Amino acid sequence: MAGAQCCENPPVLSSVFGEGSVVESLGGLKAYTVGSPSSNAAVVLVSDIFGYEAPNLRKLADKVAAAGFLVVVPDFFYGDPYVPNPEKPLMTWLEDHGTDKGFEDAKSVIEYLKSKGITLIGAAGFCWGGKVVTELAKTDYVNAVVMLHPSLVKLDDINEIKRPTSILAAENDSITPLEIVKQFEEILCTRTEVDSFVKVFPGVAHGWTVRYGTDDEAAVEKAEEAHKDLLDWFEKYLK
Repeated sequence: MAGAQCCENPPVLSSVFGEGSVVESLGGLKAYTVGSPSSNAAVVLVSDIFGYEAPNLRKLADKVAAAGFLVVVPDFFYGDPYVPNPEKPLMTWLEDHGTDKGFEDAKSVIEYLKSKGITLIGAAGFCWGGKVVTELAKTDYVNAVVMLHPSLVKLDDINEIKRPTSILAAENDSITPLEIVKQFEEILCTRTEVDSFVKVFPGVAHGWTVRYGTDDEAAVEKAEEAHKDLLDWFEKYLK
């Protein structure tokens, strides 16, 4: 994950962007929430290193909520998302923001949602968040997961997955290269007890689903194609 692609195209963060609202504590974390609280199905979006205030991520949350889900985007970084800084390189920031802590926090959020009557839970993770939802996919905390241009995911992780998993990958990704994605797919093809879907998007790079220019028509189209695939997966398993 130390590759430069993780740090490319940092979003301009906005604490007020989106159609939803921010709650101060949801399972112990501050979170952006949108959608009907009476829904019995929720989707947890686990951000990339730039955190829960990224406008394109919140825009996606609003889109998923419009399909009938309660959507939660927790602040897994406790107000300290990654900010490109030569004096604090990414690897140093990651020492204080490990995916193991993200996994434990995600479980707390999901336990809170279940305590409120939510019976179906999906989780989608982007880059850093891809590893977090992979860990969730090894448990009974979720019904289905989607990884989008994931980072830090190993072959052994894929062997341990037990929940329906969709992987949406970039053709040009130095973080999780195409040959690794193909190995993920080969493993999942042998795991017939676990439904899976693997798709490689041609001509795009790591981060394309949430770090695209809204004025770039081609980039928006590719991102929206991935968003539709994400929604289709959750429509299949959470309804």
